[in-house]
Amino acid sequence: MAWFGRSEGESKASTTPMLVIEGLDVYYGRAHALQGVSLTLAQGVLGIVGRNGMGKTTLCNAITGLVPASGSIRLAGEEILGLGANVITRRGIAYVPQGRRVWPSLTVDETLKLVARKKRDVERVYAMFPRLAERKGNGGAQLSGGEQQMLAIGRALLLEPRLLVMDEPTEGLAPVIVEQVEQALRELSSEIAVLLIEQNLGVALDVAERIGVMVNGRIAYEMPAAALAADRELQQRLLGVRASEDEAEPEATAAPLADMQVLTVRRAYGEGAPSLDDLAPRSVRGYNRWNIGSTAKPVVNLARAAPAPPTAPQRAAQVVEFPVAATSGRAAYVVGTFDTKARELAFLRQCLEKLGLRVVTVDLATSGRPSPASVHPREVARHHPQGEVAVFGADRGSAVAAMALAVEQFVQSRRDLGGVISAGGSGGTSLATAGMRALAIGVPKLMVSTMARGDTRPYVGPSDICMMYSVTDVQGINRISEQVLANAAHALAGMIMHPPALSDSSRPALGLTMFGVTTPCVQAVTKRLSEHYDCLVFHATGVGGQSMEKLADSGLLAGVIDVSTTEIADEIAGGVLSAGPTRMDVFARRALPYVGSCGALDMANFGTFDSVPERFRARKLYRHNPTVTLMRTTVDESRAIGVFIAAKLNAMTGPLRFLIPEGGVSAIDKPGQPFHDPDADRALFGAIEQAFRPGPNRRLLRLPHHINDEAFADALVAAWHEISKQPTQARSHAPYR
Repeated sequence: MAWFGRSEGESKASTTPMLVIEGLDVYYGRAHALQGVSLTLAQGVLGIVGRNGMGKTTLCNAITGLVPASGSIRLAGEEILGLGANVITRRGIAYVPQGRRVWPSLTVDETLKLVARKKRDVERVYAMFPRLAERKGNGGAQLSGGEQQMLAIGRALLLEPRLLVMDEPTEGLAPVIVEQVEQALRELSSEIAVLLIEQNLGVALDVAERIGVMVNGRIAYEMPAAALAADRELQQRLLGVRASEDEAEPEATAAPLADMQVLTVRRAYGEGAPSLDDLAPRSVRGYNRWNIGSTAKPVVNLARAAPAPPTAPQRAAQVVEFPVAATSGRAAYVVGTFDTKARELAFLRQCLEKLGLRVVTVDLATSGRPSPASVHPREVARHHPQGEVAVFGADRGSAVAAMALAVEQFVQSRRDLGGVISAGGSGGTSLATAGMRALAIGVPKLMVSTMARGDTRPYVGPSDICMMYSVTDVQGINRISEQVLANAAHALAGMIMHPPALSDSSRPALGLTMFGVTTPCVQAVTKRLSEHYDCLVFHATGVGGQSMEKLADSGLLAGVIDVSTTEIADEIAGGVLSAGPTRMDVFARRALPYVGSCGALDMANFGTFDSVPERFRARKLYRHNPTVTLMRTTVDESRAIGVFIAAKLNAMTGPLRFLIPEGGVSAIDKPGQPFHDPDADRALFGAIEQAFRPGPNRRLLRLPHHINDEAFADALVAAWHEISKQPTQARSHAPYR
């Protein structure tokens, strides 16, 4: 039948080739991406295949006017090179981009009607893809990957094109959907010309009349599809694939293929649903990126996998029905440095898409190289407070630091982010986890890293980042990295698609800070409030205060009783348990009820006695236990601590009470104890009182109690009850859920 108003055979009426490209060059800075590309497409389907990074997507973008190019591109004899993308579309070229890129907020029907010129054309799309008719009321973000691809193709056809440019239309699709896309291409090829960029070699050979093989930005070979299908040695040499498992060479002879990108992923389906074995190890018969999803033409199969150990248990395929509708508003974000980790990050993306998730890839590279990600590094860099010039106009070290700041702002601006995953070494881990730490507690975050076997504190910080050790370096896809990355993808998918059932408790969450020397106070407060509040106690060891404030910033706390502000003493006096200079700043952003005190401000913390810096050896030191040494704060340090706290209290926007225990601030700060120093305490209390600015709902209370007295615990509880009745902006549940 004729498509969208074109008469039967109209597209074949002229003998002029539909597309002629001559000497096409594209540069990204100094990188020569396309190098003198020439090809001719008269009618039908011309397939372009090649490994990643060879320039296939750049070719699509040049044809459709999305990147500047030199040379010649003629559509039906008319030169179009240099025209705007919108003009090229009106001249008759429609583009189905990699990644579908459907509008998430528009329904299927709204998307098609927005593009269609005639109502009957929409009905023809529904006739071609009946599944879209069933889902016409669903938003783009509520569609599976296959349904999104159908919608992207239908949207392009409604432009009434003479030439359809398709960039990897079957990538990540289930076999049953691949067959539908193949059938649509066969029907279309009789009406319009199709330039098909395809990683699935089986599909390309099945649909196209001719195949062009891209190597390093050039069309290295162009031949009939049947000739390439018959030449298995050429498939192996150009594309790194084998024709059949029977012809596999021994493992020892496979060394020349070691530098090729070959991803082997087994697909198992039951009733069209993904199986838990979708990403099984290569010890089972698998597919690679050149034949994933193709059941009609199993042209290629990899024979590089090691045989399975004889004792390996065989798992039966188990069908899992994923709750797509429940997670349709959220996407899995794959972030990282695509200039060095493109293969590994692409593997994560493929795994997630095969599990039914919508995926957004985000490039954090600062090298300036071409990016295959859906979000370009410059788009991320624009979120830096000083713009992208702050990222790309500096030396490498400064550029990485600036990109880390930009990605923090970027991830917080994404409304559809349901979880984030990355893979990398030290540099990539630093960049990716900077963004992860900026996300709310509860948002799934997973980092596959070579750094996971060491000290992860700089990367995890106070956040709930899950770090997985990569075992091998994050460099290429091999039998180990394949398994580790697939496991990581499954873990993230499980967290996004099956969020935990949170407690139905109606008790608001209340944060409290405790140190060993303030334990009696916090235990007493918790006992008095636990019937009506879910009391979350944080050990004030630096990261403890950060974690408490991270929860507050994530909207997960109804308020805070900050008994133990001892981390500030470490910040001022040079101890090892500082929470940083931003301690208490969150309460300037979040108008939460705040009750605070001076718990353990009489001490700075160090490790073993031998670890105390030489400059402090003459100070008053106390061996708390064999691994912890405490140093008494001086009068001057106490005064500086008081000024610090008062400044933070003055910046708070919610109701607050700050209680001063005049009888001592810790278990060892009272008469007869080693840190009893009335002069230092008076300097601390006086500095707070002198600088504090009271207000209608801001009060400072000095009480004649020791911090661990029952009466002081009663006062803290009374202060909390007094201010917690005030309206606040707090929420007691995870906002992203």
